[in-house]
Amino acid sequence: MAERIVVDPITRIEGHLRIEAAVDAQGVISQAYSSGTAFRGIELIMRGRDPRDLGMFTQRICGVCTYQHYEVSTEAVEHAYGVRVPPNARLVRNLMWTAQVVYDHVVHFYHLHGMDWFDIVSALGANPARAVRVAHEYHANPYNASESHYGLVAQRLTRFVQSGQLGPFAGAYWGHPAYKLTPEENLIMASHYLDALALQRVMSQMLAIFGAKSPHPQSLIVGGVTSVRDALSAERIGQYLFMLKQAQDFIDRAYLPDLVMMGTRYKDEALRGDGAGLSNYMSVGALPLDEEPWENQHFFLPKGLVVNRDLTRVLPIDPQKITEEVARSYYTYEGDQTALHPFEGQTNPQYTGLEPDGKLKVDGKYSWLKSPRYDGLNVEVGPLARLIVAYAAGNEASKRIMDGYTARIGVPFRFWYSTLGRTVARGMETKLLADYMPTLVNELVANVSKGDERFFTSYSPKDGDGFRMSEVPRGTLSHWVRVKNGRIENFQAVVPSTWNASPRDAKGQVGAYEASLAGQRLADPEKPLEILRTVHSFDPCLACAVHLLDPKGNPLAHLKIKV
Repeated sequence: MAERIVVDPITRIEGHLRIEAAVDAQGVISQAYSSGTAFRGIELIMRGRDPRDLGMFTQRICGVCTYQHYEVSTEAVEHAYGVRVPPNARLVRNLMWTAQVVYDHVVHFYHLHGMDWFDIVSALGANPARAVRVAHEYHANPYNASESHYGLVAQRLTRFVQSGQLGPFAGAYWGHPAYKLTPEENLIMASHYLDALALQRVMSQMLAIFGAKSPHPQSLIVGGVTSVRDALSAERIGQYLFMLKQAQDFIDRAYLPDLVMMGTRYKDEALRGDGAGLSNYMSVGALPLDEEPWENQHFFLPKGLVVNRDLTRVLPIDPQKITEEVARSYYTYEGDQTALHPFEGQTNPQYTGLEPDGKLKVDGKYSWLKSPRYDGLNVEVGPLARLIVAYAAGNEASKRIMDGYTARIGVPFRFWYSTLGRTVARGMETKLLADYMPTLVNELVANVSKGDERFFTSYSPKDGDGFRMSEVPRGTLSHWVRVKNGRIENFQAVVPSTWNASPRDAKGQVGAYEASLAGQRLADPEKPLEILRTVHSFDPCLACAVHLLDPKGNPLAHLKIKV
């Protein structure tokens, strides 16, 4: 009989996530269950408010992707009002979007996910001189690579260990047999971990140039942007480009070489299909190239659906085919319905508790996340999905960077259908976006140079339905708003981690997390590093809670919001 192990909480993520996995005698996961353990009630908070305030509230859903919620909410209201922003406003928003995504990807890899692949303790035994030679195997001019620098990094790590206070490196599975990098390679990764800490500030400042601050920028309004003087300032644009150069330098000489190093060492796991998960990938388009409504809009990374890994065709996306199911979620729908379109969505919490032994009721409701489905289909969203869709659509930039990587480490295309493939895809997307950002700046400068200083479109508020679907760091995000009598009558947010971390639906179809863990072999079930590695490859973000539960599932507090 399979033993069910519990990993709760999953750390190094945003929010509250629990994974339970049934593991057989050979250490192979036969079934996995993903449970969001905190209630998100932002939809209820928004009812009755002025739609133009929606973005300011929804960016508080999370402390990481604040800009993306802000932008998508603002654009959902613009859709309801029938507003098209000027090209300059679109370009400024794109510059903020790319700054946030590049920042997020780098931070995720080094500070949240990287330690699933590199062993800090192993780095203590590295030879700094040998580490310099190894770094040059992966790049002709590696980032911050010198014997003296690597020696200082090793000393710093040693002081952590000797003090008994490992800080961010505490509580990990150091020495686990699933780690494959050499001591010198681990030292290189640890060095870049520390380098990326300093780079965080720079990349965050890029967003703040046009957003006033980061996180929680405040320069978007329905109809356009307010950061007009910044967008017209040669000095501010120069600052943006200077910071971008620093980010590009790190991406080219640290991030990408590290991914090649990882791919070289771990490619056997990828080719075995570890963490492959679902075979369906969806993207709703990243970086709009025009001001058309979403249905007719063109994107730098295209929208579409790839089913069963069939790269010969990309299916169109119909927003009306999106539903959220609650058969296994702690919610109910009126009339015993189990699936609703977001415009008709309801947020009626119904917590049904845990089993007497404290485990999930996997045959019933077991998560605070709903189960989004596209035309009844379970799909994966995120950087890998975006690149798969773009590759299938013939996007030359995506094909070039994906084929270039697999050629470099000598693997076939199926490499991408894995935990490691998902991790590397995020880095490949980071490179694509960073290289595209100067084009956005040049387009903005060209518009302004021609005398176009429009950053806002006047409008008259009106009732109606509005939505916006967009790609954000972790995948597909959509906001749906219904305006009646000048107020928000209904609002629903369908977020990337709801797509990926969803529980089973009424048909028993699993979400992307659950699918990716099934079949995974654990070297040591007492130290389930492989579970963390696969789940982290999605970059979970479940933050959105308005009340907490104790370990027995009992409410600790109830918050009542008066509108």
